[in-house]
Amino acid sequence: MSESTSQFSEFIGIYNAESTILGELSYWIGARLGVRHCSLCDITHGLFTQRTEWKACVSTLHIPFITHHINDAPADALHVASGNFPVILGRSTNRLTVVLDDAQIQECNGSADALIAALRAL
Repeated sequence: MSESTSQFSEFIGIYNAESTILGELSYWIGARLGVRHCSLCDITHGLFTQRTEWKACVSTLHIPFITHHINDAPADALHVASGNFPVILGRSTNRLTVVLDDAQIQECNGSADALIAALRAL
């Protein structure tokens, strides 16, 4: 863990999708048709399941990285995200803050390694 990421006790990723059956189905179909997109989903998930590459990379952070959908994210995280999804937040002892927005997540081009590097560079 780099010195700068040690300022956080956890990272919270919020997908641009809902976890309901209808929400998951709507996202899956929309993504295949090119009308729905979530840059965080591109990094963490393959067609149906979580990517092995993601699991391996996120374990190197040595702090929790928890993901949520819009409808199951904690209220404080939704408040800080201000309706901008996907987003990655960092929690410290007294604060929750946006650390990567959608544009920054997109710059990772679907790479778990690039996302972890961006988090380490904070």
